[in-house]
Amino acid sequence: MRRTAANWLELAERVWHYRRDVITASESAELARLREGLKQLLKANADAARLKLGIESLEASLRKCGGAIYPKTAVTENVEFFLVAAIVILGIRTYFVQPFKIPTNSMWPTYYGMTAENLPPGSAAPGPLERVFRFAAFGAERKEAVAPHDGRVSLAFFNRYQVAYTLYKTRTWLIIPTKVKQYTFYVDGDSVAVRVPQDFGDSEFRSLVISTFFGSAAAFDAYWEGMQRSGELAQDKVIRFDEGSEDFRRVVELPLPGNARAGQPILRFDLLTGDQLFVDRVSYNFVRPKVGQGFVFRTGNIPGIGLDEYYIKRLVGQPGDLLEVRSPVLYRNGVPISGAEAFRLNAERVAPYGGYTYGNTLYDARFLFKGETLTVPPGGFFAMGDNSANSSDGRVWGFVPEKDVVGRPLCIYYPFTRRWGPAR
Repeated sequence: MRRTAANWLELAERVWHYRRDVITASESAELARLREGLKQLLKANADAARLKLGIESLEASLRKCGGAIYPKTAVTENVEFFLVAAIVILGIRTYFVQPFKIPTNSMWPTYYGMTAENLPPGSAAPGPLERVFRFAAFGAERKEAVAPHDGRVSLAFFNRYQVAYTLYKTRTWLIIPTKVKQYTFYVDGDSVAVRVPQDFGDSEFRSLVISTFFGSAAAFDAYWEGMQRSGELAQDKVIRFDEGSEDFRRVVELPLPGNARAGQPILRFDLLTGDQLFVDRVSYNFVRPKVGQGFVFRTGNIPGIGLDEYYIKRLVGQPGDLLEVRSPVLYRNGVPISGAEAFRLNAERVAPYGGYTYGNTLYDARFLFKGETLTVPPGGFFAMGDNSANSSDGRVWGFVPEKDVVGRPLCIYYPFTRRWGPAR
């Protein structure tokens, strides 16, 4: 009863603050008198019967002068709570700290995008309890293609270096529109599909296929060349590249070694989520970004990208800087770039860092070709990924407008791996 009385006093105080400017003087005086009376009963350790009478008197006054504030239903209370919480969260996200998920591996191994842990058919795989733990700790989701019957397996490729896929529209949590890649195996002509997010790297999926069926890239290359010489590559097929479009692309169908068994996986892996960061949106309103810092920015005003998204790279050039790649070293204003440990690790090719590469190594690159220099213009920044050989960055799409700089990464809050903690 004492706890109930305390709750009624809290409610009476809320009504007083909401309604004291509109209720009559007599109502105000009565509410104040009854509130004070119940407080005195609590202080005097009154028995339950006296507390109950005090509560009932206070409730009668609240019904008379509470207006829309009392009685208030539980639904109204909850809606009010969640609405206020949403406003606070959106305010923090917009002006102070924003969560950000790394989609690709352009900053690997500093930050991880989506990666795959191969679970080859016939090998041990995590059981149900371990899968629950791995989902909670690492965001691991099982992906597999299961054979419908016994037979020979084949897979379509756009070319030797890229497995063919079709883009399909779907929804995340049944609400948010998104796209997925669908890779399709064929067992004696019958299709078996496996779907992954659109941002999952083509090279990652190709590596899964190679490790499952061939063991090494060299063995895959030798097998491809052998099938090509023997004329067993089917090169007269086309697939739809994007669902709902008329974009058809020619593919090469490669028979894979070994046969599938009914009900057994052809390919099986766990898809691990990319690193999720908190990004500081405050600092760059007051201080200039420093070369070497992680660098989050919007892409809507970068013509070479065309989509309004958030990217994370490493800042390597400020306005007026002269940049040049002399692989594996990146030079800034005539000297090896400094300001981040990743610069040194790339320059020395400390595994798994592979060093900085020329624009020549990237499809559609426009800057920093071998023997060329680049001067960063006023009002712009130049950013590159730590995984230089597999990063679509400033070498492809150019400069980041100063107005589109968002902030710097603070810490990795998920998944719970050895990278958890302050951002590098």
